[in-house]
Amino acid sequence: MNRIAIFDSSILIDQLRTGRHTHQLDSFNGIIRNSSVVLSELWRGARSAADKEFLRKFAKNHPILTPTEKNWLESGQILSRVADDHGFTADKLRDLHFDVLIGLTARSYGARVITTNRGDFELIKRYRGFDFEVW
Repeated sequence: MNRIAIFDSSILIDQLRTGRHTHQLDSFNGIIRNSSVVLSELWRGARSAADKEFLRKFAKNHPILTPTEKNWLESGQILSRVADDHGFTADKLRDLHFDVLIGLTARSYGARVITTNRGDFELIKRYRGFDFEVW
């Protein structure tokens, strides 16, 4: 299993709201990297001072990985195939886009994605393999 991990926003949102992943995060034995996509999602929804402080510290303590030009172009191609195969609406494709970028970024850096969002990441993996783990 890849020692480098990117936490999906689903993990971090759950942690901020409920503390549900405290034990797993405290005992995590790997190299944590941030995704610029995940941080963007989280900042978009951050309202409280505590959430904003958490994001500042998390970004400061873990280097940020950003999708490459190739990742961006490939994400559009994957989503086009997903739309052809599944007939998803534009809204659903927009929702999937960030997850596709997170998966492709992880693949580019030899990392795995840790998420609670099994369904979307399993779907994406059918189009482009990458490692992910569900908590």
